[in-house]
Amino acid sequence: MKFLYSSATLIALMSAPATANEFEPLMRAFYDDEIGRWAQSDVLVRAITEQNARTTAYDQAQIDALDQAWRAEVGAADTPTITPVLTNTASDFLREQVASSQGAITEIFVMDARGLNVAASDVTSDCWQGDEAKFTETHGVGVGAVHIGDVEFDDSTQRYQGQVSLTIVDPATGQPIGAMTVGVDVESLM
Repeated sequence: MKFLYSSATLIALMSAPATANEFEPLMRAFYDDEIGRWAQSDVLVRAITEQNARTTAYDQAQIDALDQAWRAEVGAADTPTITPVLTNTASDFLREQVASSQGAITEIFVMDARGLNVAASDVTSDCWQGDEAKFTETHGVGVGAVHIGDVEFDDSTQRYQGQVSLTIVDPATGQPIGAMTVGVDVESLM
């Protein structure tokens, strides 16, 4: 399905300056028109807040060990580190968003304040995103931050996609609590 944008959005896309990522205007419009409607949902805020309570005291050694365990489980039959992230209510919500996008969204994952996966629509290649731009350019920047990544081939989804990442904010405090990355199949936006 092609997403229909308002005439104001289309005018903005056509008048946007050229960037290194020629799809950035389309991805930003998709964020504005689609992702922004559900990105700060209660189910995501609650899941991040609960995980932050558990991981706030983790040191880098604990984060690295968790990430190594996750990586070792990718593709394995036994996945005690991955399974809780994929089988929670927030992950169900993310899969609903993927399904309702009719192919525009390839994957979604949500991170806590440490950059660790909280929920995911599908298995990611690693658990810790804390050292990547999708986290440092959103949660690390603060409220309202959006990072549009370059379009590239993604091993997790086996598709060419760009990623739209954003800061997740606790509406009760107005403070950043985590981040979310949405994989977007840019061809579906054209």
